[in-house]
Amino acid sequence: MLKITMPQAEEQHRDHALAGQVFADWTSGPMAHLPSGSFAANAAWLTLAAMSCNLVRAAGCLASGFHGKARGATIRADLIDVAARIARHGRGGLTLHLPQDWHRQADWPALFRAGCGPPARAA
Repeated sequence: MLKITMPQAEEQHRDHALAGQVFADWTSGPMAHLPSGSFAANAAWLTLAAMSCNLVRAAGCLASGFHGKARGATIRADLIDVAARIARHGRGGLTLHLPQDWHRQADWPALFRAGCGPPARAA
């Protein structure tokens, strides 16, 4: 008889919930277009869905601990669909003006620094 402890059961439940969350993101987003009747179109949608899911999840983990566990729709609403304004300086420099008193003011610059910052020094 297999005996499972409470911490093992909780860990398994969390893993199952995360997989269910990913499937919910996929079915409400890119997988809603399947099946299209064309194998090539279905393959393209599936490839794009996998790539976008991985990129959104990575962006969420880089931004903050909250976004590392959030659904894809939450990450898109908080970090990707931002009403920001790009301003150009006289010498070609660009400045991104984020919304004032925005509730994710600290998370977005952390994501930007992690994604676009200087590379880490080689050991």
